[in-house]
Amino acid sequence: MRKVWVHRDFGAPADVAWRVLTDIDCWPIWGPTVRDARLDDDGGGMRAGATGVITTVGGLRLPFEITEYDEGVRWAWKVAGVPATDHTVERLGPDRSQVGFGVPWPAAPYLAVCRVALVRIAANAEG
Repeated sequence: MRKVWVHRDFGAPADVAWRVLTDIDCWPIWGPTVRDARLDDDGGGMRAGATGVITTVGGLRLPFEITEYDEGVRWAWKVAGVPATDHTVERLGPDRSQVGFGVPWPAAPYLAVCRVALVRIAANAEG
């Protein structure tokens, strides 16, 4: 499915941006629609095939699955069985990186939420 993207350059190394993006305990800090998230197998960490439950700010609990995972570069997921956001990190230099979110084109309005998330991720990674 075709994706539409939003990106932001960060004044932080790519590995720092990646840690913020993949630390499930940080998701409620930077994700405007996330109240809580848990992996089913917490010891297994983020990886392709990992599953869990996300709780939205409205209290809705939805299952998720990490569908693609390339350490330090990209991860994607399905939420409630529906293809959702792709997350990318690109190294721009020793202390610079770019983070991107891609969503299926029918969900393009969700990029407004992703822009808010990028600001919050930057504040966390650069802080």
